[in-house]
Amino acid sequence: MAFPLLTTALLLANAFALPQAAPPAQSQAQPATQSHTQSQAEAAATTLYMSDMGFTYGYPSGWELVDTKPLLPAAQSQAQANAADDPEKRGAACAQIGFLARHGSPGSVILSLSMPFECFGSRFTQDQLPGVGEGMSLGIKSNFDITTSIKNTYKLGKHDMWIERAKGASKGHPEAIYTIETACAILDRGMVCLLGMVKDDAALHLFEQGQVSLEGDPPSALVPANIFAGQP
Repeated sequence: MAFPLLTTALLLANAFALPQAAPPAQSQAQPATQSHTQSQAEAAATTLYMSDMGFTYGYPSGWELVDTKPLLPAAQSQAQANAADDPEKRGAACAQIGFLARHGSPGSVILSLSMPFECFGSRFTQDQLPGVGEGMSLGIKSNFDITTSIKNTYKLGKHDMWIERAKGASKGHPEAIYTIETACAILDRGMVCLLGMVKDDAALHLFEQGQVSLEGDPPSALVPANIFAGQP
């Protein structure tokens, strides 16, 4: 069902990543910041995003935090228009972008996406996570011409995670080749996903190594280093 949720996020990510997009407005409300050492070869300061959905995530402080509010209603409306049924329309209408950070031009983008169950009107169970993940995969394919896609599941603390890494060109902009990586979990208050739409391996590394804590779990890297080992 949930692919309009991801469609909303990808519409916004495209708007702020592609070079012809208007320069994003600097967000007025800055999250609290903290610095810690990134893994291995690179030490970088991070900004800690704290969500009322019950998770935190540290994104690179050197990236520009942008205000998505002016474009969010239009992205939600477009996603709702493409929805196949009422649950998909509700999913698109309930989509929330917690933060969006970009770097470079054409840019790499990291963002958080959530859908509160209170808004949606029903809950997802942990058993439904793989199915919901497949719906998210459809959302990627509706916005990108995908050349490769790999998926997996893993544990992050006490939470099940679903992840997909896809590579492809933004529809309408074949010159814009991105890696799109989406990691999703079901929390008590709703479904949450962290998404990286990145241009290079360095940006992908920063996205994956961002420290995340889900509902009080000890902070750890969002994506385990070997999660796609042995996959093409």
